[in-house]
Amino acid sequence: MSDDNKPKLGMRAPLGIKRTVETGKVKQSFSHGRSNTVVVEVKKRRIIGRPGEEAAAVPEVEVAAPVVEAAPAPAPEPVAPPPPAAPRAMSPLERREQQERLLREAEEARMNSLEENRRREDRSKIEQSDDERRRAEDNRKAEEAAAAARAAEPTPEPAAPAAVEAAPAARPVAEADRPRTFGANAAPVRRPEPARRPSAGRAGGDDRRQAGKLTVTRALDSDEGARARSLAALKRAREKERRAHGSHSGPREKQVRDVVVPDQITVGELANRMAERGSDLIKALFNLGTPSAMDDLIDQDTAELLVTEFGHNVTRVSESDADIDVDQDVDASETLQPRAPVVTIMGHVDHGKTSLLDALRGTNVVRGEAGGITQHIGAYQVQVKSGDKVTFLDTPGHEAFGDMRARGANVTDIVVLVVAADDAIKPQTVEAINHTKAANVPMIVAINKIDKPEANAQKVREQLLQYEVVVEEMSGDVQDVEVSATKKTGLDELIEKILLQAELMELTANPDRLAEGTVIEAQLDRGRGAVATVLVRRGTLKVGDIIVVGEQSGKVRALIDDQGKQVKTAGPSMPVEILGLSGVPLAGDPLSVVENEARAREVAAYRASVATGKRTGAAPVDMENLFANLAATKVEQVPVVVKADTQGSVGAIVGALNRLSTDEIKVRVLSQGVGGITESDVLLAAASKAPVIGFNVRPNPKAQALAKRDRVEFLYYDVIYHLTDAIRERMAGQLGPEYIETVVGRAEIKQVFPAGKTGKAAGLLVTEGIIRKNLRARITRDDVIIYNGSVNSLRRFKDDVAEVRAGLECGVTFDATNDIKAGDYLETYEVEERARTL
Repeated sequence: MSDDNKPKLGMRAPLGIKRTVETGKVKQSFSHGRSNTVVVEVKKRRIIGRPGEEAAAVPEVEVAAPVVEAAPAPAPEPVAPPPPAAPRAMSPLERREQQERLLREAEEARMNSLEENRRREDRSKIEQSDDERRRAEDNRKAEEAAAAARAAEPTPEPAAPAAVEAAPAARPVAEADRPRTFGANAAPVRRPEPARRPSAGRAGGDDRRQAGKLTVTRALDSDEGARARSLAALKRAREKERRAHGSHSGPREKQVRDVVVPDQITVGELANRMAERGSDLIKALFNLGTPSAMDDLIDQDTAELLVTEFGHNVTRVSESDADIDVDQDVDASETLQPRAPVVTIMGHVDHGKTSLLDALRGTNVVRGEAGGITQHIGAYQVQVKSGDKVTFLDTPGHEAFGDMRARGANVTDIVVLVVAADDAIKPQTVEAINHTKAANVPMIVAINKIDKPEANAQKVREQLLQYEVVVEEMSGDVQDVEVSATKKTGLDELIEKILLQAELMELTANPDRLAEGTVIEAQLDRGRGAVATVLVRRGTLKVGDIIVVGEQSGKVRALIDDQGKQVKTAGPSMPVEILGLSGVPLAGDPLSVVENEARAREVAAYRASVATGKRTGAAPVDMENLFANLAATKVEQVPVVVKADTQGSVGAIVGALNRLSTDEIKVRVLSQGVGGITESDVLLAAASKAPVIGFNVRPNPKAQALAKRDRVEFLYYDVIYHLTDAIRERMAGQLGPEYIETVVGRAEIKQVFPAGKTGKAAGLLVTEGIIRKNLRARITRDDVIIYNGSVNSLRRFKDDVAEVRAGLECGVTFDATNDIKAGDYLETYEVEERARTL
């Protein structure tokens, strides 16, 4: 029976029902040609069943004593096996336990053999690496000796090459058995061998099989010394040695830096700029007598002293240098190109500004405004029939939006003053004229509603003379045109006059530079975040630009034109909506494109710090300010929280509320912001018992639930008239009714005489008005009030009377006072209660 056909460990001979005893051998192979053969006998026990049923054979496994066969030893003479003894009947449990035990012993023997092979291969590998290291050292020494010999003698000696050639001969490994490597650090790879021969250089003759993975258990159980160092350990050792040698070369030279020192700086920031440890700066400050922490601010002189002490160079700058100065950046004349004019539509409420712009644009915006009035600045670009483009800004006309109109005038090139022909000049018309003159921009008067029967354009021209606006028909230099927004008459003439004025102004800008612009309007959109409407003044704004807008910074994620379409770029005089800002800027804030995000954050942080300083800065405390503050604390206050849909609306509402304030009561705006009403707004209002004003915004469900719990009042408005009227009534109600005092009569006390046991009566001469019974009265002595009460009784010649007129004498008694002297004066008066109005 060949070795290949012999059953291996773990295999079972096929069981049958005809033979009761089956034998088989299992061969185990070990190193050095040793093997172990185990004879396995399988016995079957017949069970006699019922008549008609076949007898089932149950296998029983017995293992004979293992016979160890050595490959080199001669085979023993075959010996006839003794006849088997009668098998003892075994229970199924015993047979199963015996099978498991045999299998377990066989598996343990196999694992021990494999483990012994791994250990042997590990030892072989370690010894092989030691041999290679020794051979490399011998080669190096031989080469050094040969070089020394060649340097000592001009002619080479025969012994030197012999010593060099002796090194390869001393290698115990044949050239064919050398390991092949791939790369400088590759592990040796050997050719497969059919059979390993004992190494001649080792005692014991164990073979050198490749080792498996080195584990902690095998490394600890190994009898050979420490294993070879890994490549990473060798690299670390070389790096450590290199650093050690480098440290002996001398101390490293200190790097001197140019440190920018602003007006004020924290200790931590100064340490970062100097690349020094913060603890060292704190120690230096302590030695200077100024104990400080990392977050404490130090002035410029102290910071300069620290920088000099640590050996760095000082660069003194003002903190305002961090801001962007656009006034100093002037474009060269050869880079300028013509741009579209920016025209602002201004005028009084309901004079038809938005309707006129709708007629120019062919759209209908006025229907979307609450109450039919414009409450936001709208920016639109219109392409006229000639192909030229004109940018229009529609500003609100109500007095509450004066700041918004001022911003519109400051960014515009031409102002179109809309005056209704049937209503003539109104207060907001005059205000628009003043804004235009302050901005020093040309004006075009559009006399609207000329189609109405009561329209009188000549009256409008004559009234404009009062405000130094002289139109061309009155021999002036201001252009005027009669238009009708509803009939769409006179529009072409208006466009021609705008283009003519723009041609005379020669409007130009440089489109090939970093963009600059002005925020016309800003709001917080729930789906898009902070959205700012920007009018680009010069340069080209592109998607992906890093921008800083007022106190906010960000990256342009999207540009949306006035038609709601996304665009990639926006040139001069083009209004666009910008998405991607970190917060909502203020209307009127400048926009600038910077080179990187770090610069944008620096500028925004500086502007925010300046704004915070202005809000929290207090006047120096002196006696005058102290008494002024004490007087201010006695003024009644109405706290409110303002939330609106846009930043311009917030500013307009806050300005209108501040104008409602009087010497007795004023509005205190606790918080103002853009967007819906949130939980934080409700919590702030609940703490101060203030209402929350929502202008075109509503609270979220959580804020509503919180307001219901804390009983916070919400005031919703979409027209600013209604908002100011409601707050005015609330302020008047908080002050309470007004009491009006009216003097009825005056008299002089001529004589005092006793009345009853303890009382006193006064004889009076009525000098003015009427002295009436049961009126309130006060007695003055040397212009000082000594009594304030009422007249208890009034007599004339011992008769009780109801009143005594001027020029007559009478006697009176007072309630609860006897401090009466001749020469005192009496005043009687009435108090009327009236509802308070502001």
